[in-house]
Amino acid sequence: MPHMRRDSWTMPNRKNIIAVTGGAGFIGSNFIRFYLRHTRTGEVYNIDNLSYCGRIENTLDFRDSPRYHFIKEDITDEMAMKRVFAMIKPDTVINFAAQTHVDRSIKDPRPFLETDIMGVFNLLEANRDNKHLKKFIQISTDEVYGSIEKGSFRENSPVCPSSPYSASKLGGERIAHSYHVTYGMPVLVIRGSNNYGPFQYPEKFIPRNVVRLLSGKNALLYAAGKNIRDWIYVEDFVRGIMTVLKKGRPGEIYNIGGADERTNIELLGAILSALGLGKERISFVKDRPGHDLRYSISCGKVRALGWRKEVPLSRGLKETIEWYKNNKSWWKDILKEI
Repeated sequence: MPHMRRDSWTMPNRKNIIAVTGGAGFIGSNFIRFYLRHTRTGEVYNIDNLSYCGRIENTLDFRDSPRYHFIKEDITDEMAMKRVFAMIKPDTVINFAAQTHVDRSIKDPRPFLETDIMGVFNLLEANRDNKHLKKFIQISTDEVYGSIEKGSFRENSPVCPSSPYSASKLGGERIAHSYHVTYGMPVLVIRGSNNYGPFQYPEKFIPRNVVRLLSGKNALLYAAGKNIRDWIYVEDFVRGIMTVLKKGRPGEIYNIGGADERTNIELLGAILSALGLGKERISFVKDRPGHDLRYSISCGKVRALGWRKEVPLSRGLKETIEWYKNNKSWWKDILKEI
C-alpha cells in the first residue's frame, strides 16, 4: 500500500479531487499552497517520492490542512500508480513530477527518460479508465522549442529540444497528447518559461547564485553570460495553471511566460546589486554542451483566457532574495552540493 499521512488520510468525498504529482517540489508545492489558500472546496492529494529536490520541508505550512493529503510514491512505479489512482479517482491530475536540471541530464540522461517519459506513461495508464477525470494537465517547458534568435515561439511552432532534459519533456507531453487523440483523455499541456521564487532548490540559476553569495562563495556564470532567458515568478505561473485548469480546452497547449527576458550576466548583476556586491564576485566557468542561446515564448493564448502576469522581475527577484536571506535553515544543509 502507498505510504500516506495517517493522521490526514481520508477517502475522497467526490468534491473536486485534485491529484498533484511532484507536490513537494518547487512549483508543485507553490501550486498546492496557492490552491488551498485561494479556494474553499476540493481536496488535494500530493504524490511525491521525496527525491533530493522534492522536500517535505516545502509542505510544512499546509500539511495540517484537512483538505491536504500526502502519499509517498514514485511515478516511475507503474503498480504503485495504479493502486493510488484506483483509490482516489481524481477529477484532475496535474503532473509536476519530473527530472528538470539540464546539467544533470547531460551527466546522466537515463533518470530523465525514466521519469519524464515513462513516469508520464504510468500516470496516463493509471487514469485511462478513470470516469471522473475532467482534466489531465502535463507541465512542460519552453525548452522543448529550442533556441530562437528573434521573435517568440507560439504553441504551434516547430519543436527542437537540445538537451536530454528538454527532449524527455517533449517525449512526455507528446505521449500525453496521444492519449487525448487515441483514447479521448482530457489532456492539456502547459509550457512554462524559467520559474523562480521561494522554495526553489538551489541548483537553478537564481537560487544557486543567491545562496552561494550569501554564504561567502562566488557566483558561477557559464561562458560570457550572454544566454537569454525569460523569467516568470512562480506565483504568476501558478495563476496561469489555475486559469488553464478552469478555462483551458483539452487537447490544447498553452505557453505561460513572464515576458521578462534578461541575459544571464544582466540578471546576475541585478542579484549582486541587491546584495550590495560587485562583479568581482563572479567566477566564469566553461560553458555546458549544447547551451541554447535564447528562449522566448508568446503567451497570447493563455492571456485570451484572462490570465495576466502580476509580478515584474524587479519585484519578484527582490522578494526571492529576501526569502533566501530569511530561510537559511532551509538551504544550509545542502550548501555543499552547490
